[in-house]
Amino acid sequence: MQVNLVIDGHPVHTAAGNTVYLAAKEAGIVIPTLCHHPDLSPVGSCRMCLVEVEGEKSLQPACSIPVRQGQVIRTDTPALHKHRQDLLKLYLASYYDAGYPTGTRDGDQNELIYWANQYQVEIYPKETASPRLAIDSDPNPFIWVDLNKCILCTRCVRACAEIQGRSVWTINGRGHASRIVAGTGTPLLEARCESCGACAAYCPTGALAYKPSIHEGLPEKIVATTCAYCGVGCQIALHVRDNRIIRVDSLPDAPVNGRHLCVKGRFGYQFVHHPERLKAPRVRRYLLEGKRRSAGEPRGDWVEVDWDTALDIAAHRLAEIVNTSGGQAVGVLTSAKCTNEENYLMNKFTRQVLDSHNIDHCARL
Repeated sequence: MQVNLVIDGHPVHTAAGNTVYLAAKEAGIVIPTLCHHPDLSPVGSCRMCLVEVEGEKSLQPACSIPVRQGQVIRTDTPALHKHRQDLLKLYLASYYDAGYPTGTRDGDQNELIYWANQYQVEIYPKETASPRLAIDSDPNPFIWVDLNKCILCTRCVRACAEIQGRSVWTINGRGHASRIVAGTGTPLLEARCESCGACAAYCPTGALAYKPSIHEGLPEKIVATTCAYCGVGCQIALHVRDNRIIRVDSLPDAPVNGRHLCVKGRFGYQFVHHPERLKAPRVRRYLLEGKRRSAGEPRGDWVEVDWDTALDIAAHRLAEIVNTSGGQAVGVLTSAKCTNEENYLMNKFTRQVLDSHNIDHCARL
């Protein structure tokens, strides 16, 4: 069912049940917000998205009120402009930036600073002169916590509960003394944090960020690719500088995972540049020379070869074992790093080609 309404003088047609914010977005009308995110349940706490609705006595939060037939809405009036300026000044009054970059490419501009610039609010004269709280206040090796930048938007709270299902973060205290805390005020890892980084991915101000890349600066380019840790196929964005990965982030439009990643996918990228990483297949020298090894004899050294050579040696040895001892003399272990299709093919290969039922999967072990 379609609902017809007017936003800023423009007729808008949207589906019944949509919020005013979503209807405006579909019509190309930008309503500022800090606490809202399309992946998370709306709370209307930041009050940046308040709009004027004809017939209503008070301003209404666009992110949470549903559209109604015939509504007339104004999103950008002088009164709303001043309201948003005053809100931004209040947020910046207790905001402290320690000066570290959080890894984005567009001038390292977080959402609070972006909207402050849009509404011509001076940033640094409004900032508090010194940090109220400890910077890097949690020992978690992956999540950087600096609550001097926190505006209590609760995106981290909702992301942890609704995306990751852990409910690590919560709000403690009242009024100006309110803080986000892990568990009952414990370190993150003691509060059952899985270090997935979802809270930092959804944080609009950099109060929560990725610790391994906090001092790495800004990337020269961002490359979209697929995570290699398992067969799910999560899409990731590699932040690259000097041909080295300095940060991994999630892609909002990724069909499999969206902004969600596990701790390995988001933070386990150091193996790419590890000096001991294997970049080509290796075989034992005696196999390359076509020799046989007696029981108890040393296996000898590894030799780096091309893929065709390595696959030929493996195929010949498997065929030899099956021909002389039968398929039950061979066992196959597949991997969670393979896709479902690849594991299916390995199952077929083991049972039908090798004539063996000795196949297992590393995720079960």
